[in-house]
Amino acid sequence: MKSVLLRCGLLCVLALAGCATTPRTADVPDTYVARLAALALLQTLNAELLSHDSATATLERWRADHQIADAARIVAERVTGADVSLTEAQRAMLRIDAAEPVRYRHVRLRCGTVVLSEADNWYVPSRLTPAMNEQLDRTDTPFGRVVQPLNFQRRTLSAELLWQPLPAGWEMQRTGADHPGRPLVIPDRVLEHRALLTIEGGTPISLVVETYAGATLRLPHRQR
Repeated sequence: MKSVLLRCGLLCVLALAGCATTPRTADVPDTYVARLAALALLQTLNAELLSHDSATATLERWRADHQIADAARIVAERVTGADVSLTEAQRAMLRIDAAEPVRYRHVRLRCGTVVLSEADNWYVPSRLTPAMNEQLDRTDTPFGRVVQPLNFQRRTLSAELLWQPLPAGWEMQRTGADHPGRPLVIPDRVLEHRALLTIEGGTPISLVVETYAGATLRLPHRQR
């Protein structure tokens, strides 16, 4: 019910911005009201991610609720290249010594052609099953979906808004935020989370850095 009310509220806000229809956010005029709607959407996405253990499952629900892409399922597009080594502090977070093998997986989570996020993932293969490790090596299945049988929990280390639709002190004044003659431009990167995934007993299995794309803030075309 809360998500339905939020979507209805955002549609009303964009209608008040002077649109005959509600276009995708990138086509909305760059006004104070449109930026306020974008900020509400960004903060809601942030809260949804913070309140659930699986970022993949949260993105799938978010994609469906906001009709971001036609494809129904998120896949993890592997990005090949050199491994990124862990620091001593990061190994300490994973509770492993310098000799423990760690695998690095860099993926783009996408629906069809729409990229929703990028993730850097360092995981401890000895704490997963052989079947899970093989699936991570050979398929485009997202990490959260592969290790779901372990009933993992997510501990957020940091959450940062990489884009501020409105300047500091926006709630006190409206000046300087209205540019109705140009479209609202959303950057490629809008949100970053760092998290530790743990299993029963608090044993860490993965350290992730997730960067969420501006495409997550797009709104579908709807009539007023």
